[in-house]
Amino acid sequence: MTRDLIAGIERQLDALAAQSLTRRRRTADSPAAPRQTVDGRELLAFCSNDYLGLASHPRVVAALREGADLYGAGSGASHLVSGHSRAHALLEESLAAFEAPHLVDARALYFCTGYMANLAVLTALGSDPDATIFSEALNHASLIDGARLARAGVSVYPHGDVAALEAKLAASTATTKIVVTDSVFSMDGDLAPLPALLALCERHGAWLVVDDAHGFGVLGANGRGALEHFNLRSPNLVYVGTLGKAAGVGGAFIAAHASVIELMIQRARPYIYTTAAPPALAHALLASLDIIAGGEGARRRAHLNALVAQLGEQLHLRRWQRLPSHTAIQPIVIGGNEEALQVAAHLHAQGLWVPAIRPPTVAPGTSRLRVTLCAAHTEQEVAQLATALNALEHQLERNAA
Repeated sequence: MTRDLIAGIERQLDALAAQSLTRRRRTADSPAAPRQTVDGRELLAFCSNDYLGLASHPRVVAALREGADLYGAGSGASHLVSGHSRAHALLEESLAAFEAPHLVDARALYFCTGYMANLAVLTALGSDPDATIFSEALNHASLIDGARLARAGVSVYPHGDVAALEAKLAASTATTKIVVTDSVFSMDGDLAPLPALLALCERHGAWLVVDDAHGFGVLGANGRGALEHFNLRSPNLVYVGTLGKAAGVGGAFIAAHASVIELMIQRARPYIYTTAAPPALAHALLASLDIIAGGEGARRRAHLNALVAQLGEQLHLRRWQRLPSHTAIQPIVIGGNEEALQVAAHLHAQGLWVPAIRPPTVAPGTSRLRVTLCAAHTEQEVAQLATALNALEHQLERNAA
């Protein structure tokens, strides 16, 4: 009987392999940085979400060490038992103050991961069966799962289609309406039309939940993210920021009106029933936030934007398609699964680490390279990537002829 169970699993794995959909982990032996030692070999990485290069920043590393000296290695319990440290409290106060220009009566709540934050916000706001969650078609898996776990009904609107969403909101009789969207879409690099979405939410009395995982720290003059980028402010906004990407450490936060945050503390199961993140991480994040908000953060964002422009200018692709992104996420659509894997393998042989992204993460027929740029990259390194991609496309075209 046990043999039959294992055989069933192996059939599923064989089916993934037959479609070139098997995923593989690589093991890094060095800190997150453009140049890493991976499986014993040095690679130039274009796959990290460490957009500002803070994961290995000396100030952040020193703050993490100091936090461990001050608070120990772990928190010991959930926030509502005994695990809420002074470091957590200071971080939440700092994050609320940082996002206060865009929120009314702002308060913030820190979570272990962005996935947990998204589950928390949608299950808490959408706990009423008479509520409806209006979810963007290309939302991250954590938002999709959060909507599925909520008691609310779910209505999906097409990617970036404000008119379709307006029609859905106008026809809805839900007592609570929640529109949820990524700000920067992680596989396309484009931005949601947040000003139009917020206008709709204010008109129809809906919450607008914005997952700014790939915008916080990067977008906006001061790195406050998508809300600053679009100069938005409203009590209808519920903002989710990730702290393991541009902030370089780990965890996430929800910032919103104080009453919304109090509801999360009282009702959000992913917050209530989990051990708090190590306080040392929160202590390190205070250093990250200081860098993001200061002159160094501004210089790093300017350099990152210059690298994005450089890659766009130096790529000369004919068959593959670089999607029109002005963010650090620079997708290059290859098409089929096998070719995407082949291209990634050719790059890896040249010492360039660029992942091939395949279904179900993206739609069938749109497998791609997900190039991510970092403020720690140099112009020479970006030029090396562009040259390799241009030559590789030409080489594969010639081989296929």
